[in-house]
Amino acid sequence: MRRPRPIAPGPGQESVWDYPRPPRLERTDERIEIVLGGTSIATTSDGWRVLETSHPPTYYLPSSAFAPGVLRPTFGSSHCEWKGAASYFDLAAAEDGPVLAERAAWTYPDPTPAFADLAGAVSVMPAAVEAAYVDGERVRPQEGGFYGGWITDRVVGPFKGVPGSWGW
Repeated sequence: MRRPRPIAPGPGQESVWDYPRPPRLERTDERIEIVLGGTSIATTSDGWRVLETSHPPTYYLPSSAFAPGVLRPTFGSSHCEWKGAASYFDLAAAEDGPVLAERAAWTYPDPTPAFADLAGAVSVMPAAVEAAYVDGERVRPQEGGFYGGWITDRVVGPFKGVPGSWGW
């Protein structure tokens, strides 16, 4: 498949096609919030973004940003060629009864040296929760269900994950 034509970024925007490969980790002081079951289950202004060519940023929060009892270790693992072995969490919240988002979050307990700052930090699949916000803007999930990118008005694509984008 031919490489897609990048959308030109406007003022205050970034093109995901200007992100590096291999990906880069950067600190962010943007306010990140996760909502599940009508409840804010995590919030921080002390996170990280992973930036990789053709992908919207993936945001990571310190595990301490999550309310007690929200993170529940679950089965399975996966491997990222850049970050290492990941393990998963179910997310639990309650409003008029328990709400569970299965395998909605992941962490790298022992990441590769380039991503050492992510050790124990947690990212969330935006499509698996009620809402995720960056500086008050509601995140749009990256299409495809495989990648955990967070799309905001700050970034332009096209974004990997749509049908036919596997070879990008």
